Amino acid sequence: MSTNISKHIEMCKTIRKDILTMIYHAKSGHPGGSLSSVELMVGLYFGIMNHNPQQPEWEDRDRFILSKGHVAPVVYSVLARSGYFSTEHLNTLRKFGSKLQGHPNMHKVPGMDSSSGSLGQGLSIANGLAMAAKMRNINYRVYCLLGDGELQEGQVWEAVMTAAHHKLDNICAMVDYNRVQLDGTVDAIKGLDPLADKWKAFNWNVIEIDGHNMEEVLNAYEKAAETKGMPTVIIANTIKGKGVSFMEGKAEWHGQAPSEQQLEAALAEIK
Repeated sequence: MSTNISKHIEMCKTIRKDILTMIYHAKSGHPGGSLSSVELMVGLYFGIMNHNPQQPEWEDRDRFILSKGHVAPVVYSVLARSGYFSTEHLNTLRKFGSKLQGHPNMHKVPGMDSSSGSLGQGLSIANGLAMAAKMRNINYRVYCLLGDGELQEGQVWEAVMTAAHHKLDNICAMVDYNRVQLDGTVDAIKGLDPLADKWKAFNWNVIEIDGHNMEEVLNAYEKAAETKGMPTVIIANTIKGKGVSFMEGKAEWHGQAPSEQQLEAALAEIK
C-alpha cells in the first residue's frame, strides 16, 4: 500500500466523521448514500481530479457533477477538506442562511459546478460540459456521480445514449451501487441487473470495482482517462451506510439523522 493510499484511507475516516457530525447538528440529512460514496469522492478529489481550491473558476479544471444531490454532505466535506472553504461551515448544514443547504447551490458553494436536486439530470449536464470542452478544444474531464435508484429515471438513459453517440471520452460516470434506496432495496422496487450489460449495450466502457477499495477506485479512474472514443462508467459496488455497522444496508438510514448516542457510537466505530 502506497503512502498516498494510506493517506486517502485516513481521509475517508475524516470525511465519514464530518458527514455524521454535520447531519447530527442539522437534525436532518442523508447519511446512507453519503457514507457509501466516500471512497469515490476522496479518490477523485485527493488523487485524480485536476482542480484548484484557490481558483474555483479556473477554466481548465476538471468538472464534477453531483447528480444524486441529496448526498451533498459527502461533497461539502470533501470540498472543505480540499480547501474550498473552512471546515467551520460544515456544521451549518441545512441551517437558515447557510450556503450548505440540503441540496447544493452552485452559486453559493465554492467548487460546485452544478446545482442539483431532482434526480436524473446530472448526466445530461455532464454531457453539455463535455461537449463544450470538445468544441472549445479544452482538455478537461467531467465526472458525474449517480445513485443506483436514480438509474430508474428515464432521462439518465437518454443521456447515456447521447454521450455514447457523441463519443464523449472525456466523461466518467460513477454509479454508487449500494443496492438500497429510500423505500427499500433497488431489486424490490425496480431492479437494474444486469447493470454492467446495460451500459455496455449503450456503447460505454464499463469498469466494475469494489467501491470501498481505494486502490481499485484510483485504478478505475486512471483506466477511464486512458479510454478513447467512448465514455466510461465506473460501477462501484458499495454498502449503504458504510463504516457504521447499525446503518449498513438499512433503508431507514437513507434520510435520517443520528441521535447523540448513535453519533457517539458511530464515531467510535470509525476511529
